[in-house]
Amino acid sequence: MSTEIPPLGRDAAAARLQILATEHWSLLATRALTYNEALSRVTIFLSILSGALIALALVAQADHFGPIFISIAIPMLLIVMFVGVTTVSRLTALNRDDYRWVIGMNRLRHGYVDLHPELEQYFITSPHDDLYGALQTLGIDAVNAPKRLGSVIHIPQTLPAILLVIVAAVGGAIVALIALATVAPAWVIGTAAAAAFVLVLVVMGAWNRRSIKNSPPSLAPRFPSPRG
Repeated sequence: MSTEIPPLGRDAAAARLQILATEHWSLLATRALTYNEALSRVTIFLSILSGALIALALVAQADHFGPIFISIAIPMLLIVMFVGVTTVSRLTALNRDDYRWVIGMNRLRHGYVDLHPELEQYFITSPHDDLYGALQTLGIDAVNAPKRLGSVIHIPQTLPAILLVIVAAVGGAIVALIALATVAPAWVIGTAAAAAFVLVLVVMGAWNRRSIKNSPPSLAPRFPSPRG
């Protein structure tokens, strides 16, 4: 089935252009809401984490890291970890939504190019609705050079990845406190904390990757990028 826009009269072309522009502004507004929610979620988590650490510091000064401190620290850090896990999960969902809005705007941009092909040379974003087109619109250099270092270090720079490291550190601290409560040797405490940190990092990373791996049928490319 052809996806090209048939020749239109001036009035029909202007009406179609107005409809495309209206939808484009709607997607831009939705992206802004997505970003606002993401930043709000991060702020809430960091506020809870900061408050918990300050409270634990005060308890530690009073109890000198004794049994009372451990009995308070473990449940408090479990709550912090729960909030962190849900925050990372929500940020992953928001990133998936943002990818959808980018794909939608790329399709609309393709509509602009169909109506006025001479304007394509002025766009720095992509009119293609596949992964390469989305990455170009997002300004990721890996579009034309997928093996460059930038494509490798981009994921650790994202909000879910940064918070994932913090959540894994909280998980390691919880395991260390449990080991401390059992009067385990120092090397056992350190090893258990490091193992818990890596375990949380790997499990949550695999879970988040699986949640964004499969795209819905509506995001199947209709205007794929030319790959040579």
